[in-house]
Amino acid sequence: MSSVRIIILTSLAMIAFAGNSLLCRAALKQTTIDAASFTTIRLISGALMLWLVVRISRGTQIGSGNWLSAFALFVYAAFLSYAYASLTTAMGALLLFGAVQATMIGHGIWAGERLLKLQFAGLVIALAGLVGLLLPGLSAPPLFSSILMLASGVAWGIYSLRGKGAGDPTRVTAGNFLRAVPIAVALSLLMYQHTALDSTGFWYAVASGALTSGIGYSIWYTVLPSLKAAKAATVQLSVPVIAALGGIIFLGEPLTLRLVLSSVAILGGIALVILEKQHANGSR
Repeated sequence: MSSVRIIILTSLAMIAFAGNSLLCRAALKQTTIDAASFTTIRLISGALMLWLVVRISRGTQIGSGNWLSAFALFVYAAFLSYAYASLTTAMGALLLFGAVQATMIGHGIWAGERLLKLQFAGLVIALAGLVGLLLPGLSAPPLFSSILMLASGVAWGIYSLRGKGAGDPTRVTAGNFLRAVPIAVALSLLMYQHTALDSTGFWYAVASGALTSGIGYSIWYTVLPSLKAAKAATVQLSVPVIAALGGIIFLGEPLTLRLVLSSVAILGGIALVILEKQHANGSR
């Protein structure tokens, strides 16, 4: 794959990932759709799109997903939707991304990886940024929604860890989306008294499932083999930034000093952990 194609596909994938946050926030802020319905429509649309991609692709036949991963996928999607009822796009994306990376790093430590001094410093900086973001104050995000978004990130981190070596990632993701659909439908039935739909919210959910999830993941898995592990990890640092810009431009959301400083600390600390790990591996 040429360098130009790698750059284009990687950029499209990052925009798609940020678009998930933007579409979810737009739907729950600007339309009357409820979080459970948004989640269900998103997962159904994503399952259909990924099924179509798998059908027309010529990839490996290995991998079909499993129910535990599907449940983690559902928790990620559902908690994300409920959290975005009151979090801004930028705030939600930052909390989500921080929780995903913390889960991945924490799993590595639990599995026996040792943090170097700079990695430990980066982790402390990132945690300090998270604490600073959540401290009470006029610009602090709602605590319950923040906890939901952090839990969503942990669920996605678990989903990602479970997916390693499970087979063709697009096929596995398609299988997990299909399995997550009945769980989401059960949630919608449970919350039927709060069901609220409108055409705009419906199409936001379809776009989130089919385009920014289904197509976005397919693009990412296409370009991922051409990226080194460190590049693949660090390029994802752009997602909260893209989401924040989208929220400011399309939803008129404010950019507070607290958010800027916390973003620098969280993303900078995570980058230090990732890059120092790659440097240590390369020097062996």
